[in-house]
Amino acid sequence: MVLVLTTSASLVATDETPVVAAVLLVAYPLWDVVATVLDRRRAGAGDRVNTLNIAVGLAATAAMTVAVLDTIGSTLLVFGLWALVSGAIQLSVAIRRRRTVGSQWPMMISGGQSVLAGAVIAGMSGSATSDLTTVAGYAAFGAVWFLVSAVALTIRGERATR
Repeated sequence: MVLVLTTSASLVATDETPVVAAVLLVAYPLWDVVATVLDRRRAGAGDRVNTLNIAVGLAATAAMTVAVLDTIGSTLLVFGLWALVSGAIQLSVAIRRRRTVGSQWPMMISGGQSVLAGAVIAGMSGSATSDLTTVAGYAAFGAVWFLVSAVALTIRGERATR
């Protein structure tokens, strides 16, 4: 996220994705796959929704690898579609877990935000003035909600052990 923000001047300069941003954009859905694999291990291997999210993340990583070599528009389209689909999956998981696990409100907000941001990012992919700065903002909010979710679950876990 920080690297994308620090390269934001180059994110609007051409229709080619800067190398640093390209690496980060390919790594983003892959990072989500890693987080989902860890969550699946914690939640149990029978979670089909997490399996779907892993498949979506791996497909998005492959598609992003191709898109970053093309244009910023195609990069935004792939990223936006991935954010929309993975956000919907995240939102459904959070809603399903809210009663059994609790402290799912950050995950619900993050999933909802991903759905909306993904639709906006994919929608702007066809614009002649599209750039990657929106993705940097998306990543920043995603990082904040990831941290808030971790803190909320940690606090809930500590309270449960008392």
